[in-house]
Amino acid sequence: MENSALSSTSSSGSPSSTAPKPLWPWIFNNERGLRAGWRLAIYVAVAFALWIGFMILLTSTLPPSRNPWILLGGESLSFAAAFGAAVLMSSIERRPIGTYGLPLRGAFGKPFWMGCLVGLAEISLLMTLIAAFGGYSFGHVVLRGSALFNMAVAWAIFFVVVGLLEEFLFRGYTQFTLADGIGFWPAAIALSVSFGLVHLRNEGESLAGVAGVVAIGLVFCFALRRTGNLWFCVGLHAAFDYGETFLFSVPDSGYLFDGHLSSATLKSGPVWLTGGQAGPEGSIFSFLTIALVALLIHFLFPAKPRPAPETASAVATQ
Repeated sequence: MENSALSSTSSSGSPSSTAPKPLWPWIFNNERGLRAGWRLAIYVAVAFALWIGFMILLTSTLPPSRNPWILLGGESLSFAAAFGAAVLMSSIERRPIGTYGLPLRGAFGKPFWMGCLVGLAEISLLMTLIAAFGGYSFGHVVLRGSALFNMAVAWAIFFVVVGLLEEFLFRGYTQFTLADGIGFWPAAIALSVSFGLVHLRNEGESLAGVAGVVAIGLVFCFALRRTGNLWFCVGLHAAFDYGETFLFSVPDSGYLFDGHLSSATLKSGPVWLTGGQAGPEGSIFSFLTIALVALLIHFLFPAKPRPAPETASAVATQ
């Protein structure tokens, strides 16, 4: 009679193919390597640790301020933490750092400047619509000479860094890795909602403003999908914020900063028109301009046709 222990092995002595697989490797790995959830957890932990260290250093050297040159320090270090953690992950995953959305080749190239033009056009149209219904007045220019030049340059640099930080943090490594686990658009929705919720901590932010942030986050993801990287998004993000804060001198997601161009005011009209304390991002017209930007992206960056299955198979076998 055959021994029961022998029945679980093949004639060569190797375990049967029906033997249960070890649990731990399955929890940590799939056929592509370390699972997306674990990679994302490592990235968040490293980025957070770097950010804490940088903020301790910053707060010990610079006083709290809304001056753009001082604010630039905090945003730059925050971006360094987000990007530095991705550099570590690229080494672990053996992928080029540009895979995560900000390839150094082509940095600040044509897509970036196209994004800047679209961002300025969007905020200009939005403020024009609000003004047409009596909700905005530009006032008069309050900066002159060197002060004008100083603030114009400072806010431009500051918002480029803001664009780099927020786009990479919510649509860079996190989007790439989460999409690997649950798919591109489920990841885009989850991260865009997170992008909106983060803005709730801003002074004066509103639910309408948060909804607008979620909506533009999805449009940024759409642009990422069509362009293949984040440079267009960075330009659009930076230029919109620059126009809102400096050129049109109105609140940006609840913040009204110092050093803006004019004595502009959002008049005491209905909140649906002006956005209230949240600023123009809370206006009903913001959703219209966001939709127009999405439509423009659709035409500027047509979807690339996917190869037919038989063609793809032929290429794969070459």
